[in-house]
Amino acid sequence: MNFRHPYLADTQFACFAHRGGGKEHPENSRKAFEAVRDIGYRFIEIDVQASSDGVLVVFHDDHLDDLTDGTGTLSKLPIDTIQQAKISGTEPIMTLEEALVDFPGLRFNIDIKTDHALAPTIDLMEKMNCLDRVCLASFSDQRLSAVRQHFGDRACTGAGPADVRALKYGSWLMPSPAVEALCAQIPVWHGPIRLPTRRFNRFCNARGIAVHVWTIDEEARMRRLIRAGVNGLITDRPTLLRKVAMEEGVWEGN
Repeated sequence: MNFRHPYLADTQFACFAHRGGGKEHPENSRKAFEAVRDIGYRFIEIDVQASSDGVLVVFHDDHLDDLTDGTGTLSKLPIDTIQQAKISGTEPIMTLEEALVDFPGLRFNIDIKTDHALAPTIDLMEKMNCLDRVCLASFSDQRLSAVRQHFGDRACTGAGPADVRALKYGSWLMPSPAVEALCAQIPVWHGPIRLPTRRFNRFCNARGIAVHVWTIDEEARMRRLIRAGVNGLITDRPTLLRKVAMEEGVWEGN
């Protein structure tokens, strides 16, 4: 399967380190990014939030409290205060610009976590001219619509909830709208419905859409999904996924 956007054009199977591999190193940290880069990963899944002064940081939660030694809501704190906090008490919080500059060999799947982070993300993508190595994703259909309206087909975007529904209905041969997403990043199950079936995978691929499944940390499930024809897996255990992908003949790392 050949995908048309540069983000995936040279890739048949993508191994993603989820937040850099949160079960092996502090999530969304420089230490995690360095570790997965050093074992050959090309793709990394990250989250972005924006500070009160509009600086994007690589961080998942709305609050600093659970993941760092700091406290407070990120969107209400200036960047100088945010960067005083340490992930797991030891690792500095990176800005998205730092991550993109310091890890030029990585391709980033960027989950825009809040409406507050949307405009800064669009602005930074324009400033850095880096759309060939990012996929912009969100659980918000509205945020994704704004990204697509701004960038058109220059951007690779993930599938929002409405896109996933449309793709699933379409795979069942039910009437469904066209989907602009180029990556369907999905869990295995949505309630009682299994999403990445062989039929679903073929339906997406026939439309130039890659199927990436999250968050897969068990070896047996990794193997089943690879053999079912998904185009990538997102994991908190990147060392394990690398081993499995090599054994299954789909590893494409550096």
